[in-house]
Amino acid sequence: MAKIQKIKGFADIFPEDAAVFTRMETVARDIFSRYAFGELRTPVLEKTELFQKSIGEDTDVVGKEMFTFPDRKGRSLTMRPEATAGVVRAFIESGTHQPGKVSKFFTFGPMFRYERPQKGRQRQFHQINAEIFGAPEAQADGELILMLRTFLNTLGLNKLTVELNSLGCHDCRPAYRQALIDYYTSKDRANFCEDCRRRMDTNPLRVLDCKVPDCKALVQDAPAITDHLCAECETHFTDVRAILDGAGVTYELNPRLVRGLDYYVRTCFEVSSHDIGAQTAVAGGGRYDGLIRSLDGPDCPATGFACGMERLALLLERLEAPAPDFYLAVVDNAAAIAAMLFAQQLRDAGQSGEVAYGGGSMKSRMRAANKSGAKVCLIMGGDELAGNTVTVKPMVGDGQQTTVSRAEYLARIKAE
Repeated sequence: MAKIQKIKGFADIFPEDAAVFTRMETVARDIFSRYAFGELRTPVLEKTELFQKSIGEDTDVVGKEMFTFPDRKGRSLTMRPEATAGVVRAFIESGTHQPGKVSKFFTFGPMFRYERPQKGRQRQFHQINAEIFGAPEAQADGELILMLRTFLNTLGLNKLTVELNSLGCHDCRPAYRQALIDYYTSKDRANFCEDCRRRMDTNPLRVLDCKVPDCKALVQDAPAITDHLCAECETHFTDVRAILDGAGVTYELNPRLVRGLDYYVRTCFEVSSHDIGAQTAVAGGGRYDGLIRSLDGPDCPATGFACGMERLALLLERLEAPAPDFYLAVVDNAAAIAAMLFAQQLRDAGQSGEVAYGGGSMKSRMRAANKSGAKVCLIMGGDELAGNTVTVKPMVGDGQQTTVSRAEYLARIKAE
C-alpha cells in the first residue's frame, strides 16, 4: 500500500518556518491595534454563493480555482479563496452597522485556490487582511496605507515599492470605459491574448492589468483613468496623496493598476518587492464601496488590503529559535520522575527547556545538551536524587560545573 503523502499545493510548515509566520501575526496584532483595529476570525468554509456574488461568476477564481463541493444535504460549500467576502458577510450578519459608525477589522488565516503551485503561493496559502467599513473619506485610505507601511517596516522590510492609482467612481468610469474601448478598437484585436480579447467586451479595465508582454506593450499608450476623474474623485485622490506625502511615503503613480470588479472605486494600491522573482506583489488593496451593498447589506463604504504571508516570508530571514534556558540530563532512571517535576518547576518560573525522559550515559546526554543549544545543562542522577540537588554545567564560558540544592537553584531563577 502506497504511503500517504500531503496533497500537492499544501505545505507542512515546520517550527523554523512557523516562527516567521508567528512573527508576522504578532507584529500585525501589535501594529493594527495601535490603529484601533480589532481581530475578527471568520470560518474557513462558506456558502458558495457568497463568493459567486462577491467575486463574480465570470472570474477565474470562481470559475476555475475554488475548492467547491456539496455537503451531505446537497448544499454547495466552498473553502474560502480570499478573506474579504467572509468579513463582509460577518459584518452584515452581525447587524452592528450604524450610519456614521466606523468599524475596523483585521484577520489572518489560510485561503484556498486550485491553481498551479509556485514560489510564494500554494493551493493553501495564508493572508493578513485589514478592512475599514463606514468611512468614505480619503483619510481612511491614507491611514490604511500608512498602517500597512508601518507593519512592513516593523518586520524589517524597507526596500518596497508602493504603486498608487484611482479607479474613479460609477459617475466618471463609464466615460473612461468607453475611451478604453475606442482605444482597443484602434488596435488589431488579433494581437491581444485570448483572455484580453474576452475582457475587451466584459471588463475593459482588466486588459490594462494583463501580464502578457505583447498585451502590456499594446496598452502602453492607453488612456489613463486619472485623466478622466470627476471632481470628487480627483479631490479624493489628491487628499490620499497629500497624506502619503506628508508622512514621507514614497510611491509611484501607476495608471495601469486596476481591479477587475465593478464594486472597486477610487483608491487602488499595491506594495511590491523585486527580491522574490516574477511574483513581486506582497500586498494590495483599495476601496470597494459597492461590495457590502452587493451582498444585500447596507450602503456602506469600505476599504482594505491583503498581504500574502508566504510571499512576505520569502522576504524575511528565517528566524533562529531562541536558545532554551536548560537541558535537564537524566543519567539514572531512578531520577527520571524527580527530574521531570523539577523541570516543571523551572517552566512555572518562566524558564524554557527540555528534559530527558529516562536515564542514559553522560556522554549521550551531553551530546543532546549541545544539540539543544541550551544555555545550561542540568544533570540529575542517583546522587542528586538522594541529596535533593542538581549539577549545573554552563554551556558557554568556562563550563565549570557546580552542584547546588534544587531549592537554591529554583530560588535563584525566580529572583532573576
